[in-house]
Amino acid sequence: MIKTLLYPFKRFAWFKRLNAKVTYELLAKHIPAQDWHFMNYGYDPNANETPLVLDEVPMQRYPLQMYHYLAAKTNLANQTILEVGSGRGGGARHLASFYKPSSYTGMDLAHHAVDLANQLHNVPNLKFIQGSAEKIPLADSSIDVVINVESCHAYGSVDEFLKEVKRVLKPGGHFLMVDFRYAVDMPTLKNQLANCGLTMLEEENITPNVIKAIEQEDDKKKERIQRLIPTKWQKLFSEFAGVVGSKFYNNLKDETRYYYRYVMVKNS
Repeated sequence: MIKTLLYPFKRFAWFKRLNAKVTYELLAKHIPAQDWHFMNYGYDPNANETPLVLDEVPMQRYPLQMYHYLAAKTNLANQTILEVGSGRGGGARHLASFYKPSSYTGMDLAHHAVDLANQLHNVPNLKFIQGSAEKIPLADSSIDVVINVESCHAYGSVDEFLKEVKRVLKPGGHFLMVDFRYAVDMPTLKNQLANCGLTMLEEENITPNVIKAIEQEDDKKKERIQRLIPTKWQKLFSEFAGVVGSKFYNNLKDETRYYYRYVMVKNS
């Protein structure tokens, strides 16, 4: 019933902004789990990608891999990194620790998410700040790499976000993004990326990789939902989390929704 009532508003930018902020404020405030650091759907690497070897196997290995293999597309060492939409901060922590950038700033619209991330992740070159993707509170040409993981579909204006990415990037800086869209909306996203003033270096359909990741992690994800989420909300949250059998998973399987990875550069 609620979904039906809210559906007509989903095309409005103000509603998309409000919906994203309220959702992630509530999740960070009411489920501050120490072992839940990621919110993306996960990634199973291609055979030609270097295997990730870690000292400890993380509970959310596949969502961590989404970050790891996206970041592998350019050099992060000794670079100034901005992640827009950093959520609970697990991806930022991994990249800041593994790839050794000079600084890594995770930015999120939800202040409870920022507070939680700062509490969970104590890494010397890492900090989390509050800010809007459509009005990034950083100086022009101050960032070497902008990272955006499964986030921009929720923004009021993707065009404004991309304009801000170009503004804060240094000449020669890279923009790394992964996100999903319904098949009917993919032309719009492709057009937005083509006209944002950045040059596309790589565009890859990673839908099969995401499907495999969801399947591989399904048992652990369902166990975590049963442990952390109140019973009356578990069905709704399972849909949100994209478990096997959810609408999101089925959409990927029947190709009514796609998941892509992009690598772009700001020309010198």
